[in-house]
Amino acid sequence: MTAAVAILDYGSGNLRSAQRALERTGADVTVTSDMREALDCDGLVVPGVGAYEACMKGLHEVRGERIIGRRLAGGRPVLGICVGMQILFERGVEFGVETKGCAEWPGAVTRLPAAVLPHMGWNTVRAPQDSVLFDGVDADTRFYFVHSYAAQTWEMDNDGTALAAPALTWAEHGGPFLAAVENGPLSATQFHPEKSGDAGAQLLLNWVRSLR
Repeated sequence: MTAAVAILDYGSGNLRSAQRALERTGADVTVTSDMREALDCDGLVVPGVGAYEACMKGLHEVRGERIIGRRLAGGRPVLGICVGMQILFERGVEFGVETKGCAEWPGAVTRLPAAVLPHMGWNTVRAPQDSVLFDGVDADTRFYFVHSYAAQTWEMDNDGTALAAPALTWAEHGGPFLAAVENGPLSATQFHPEKSGDAGAQLLLNWVRSLR
């Protein structure tokens, strides 16, 4: 069966680029701000570019945080991209302003401690062996990043539960930061898979295949 994927339109993100990249995986892709469509699809993509505070404002306007929360409560897959990954954390701090995020993961998104910002261009990542997203992707593969802020620590405690530990992928720019997270139905990338050539196409294909 063809996977039905919805890209959440809340006024932020490279929607058409993401749509084209996902369509190349064979998915049936819709760009929508409708809550019902976003809840009913097989997989929801939450893009995001720009300021954390502005993205959260746009997300609230389409009830995006409720959509994400309800999907995850039912084990329905969600993929965040760039600032769409950042808003999944508890809070973001930009220019001294702290903004509450969706709080699906604990911790803060903060400015990278690098001499040159933004972190713009191609960079390698360190993915764990059990990663689904990076299956079939060579270790020296580069992905395309454009950002000045990121989650630089992972604060979720598994507490010895039976749930599988999240698969964490790291990159470096002035210090280590999270390049991707795979946590049950919730996955996210700090880089742009839709702008990352063949490697990004493989990652999106892996995610779409996991929906079936």
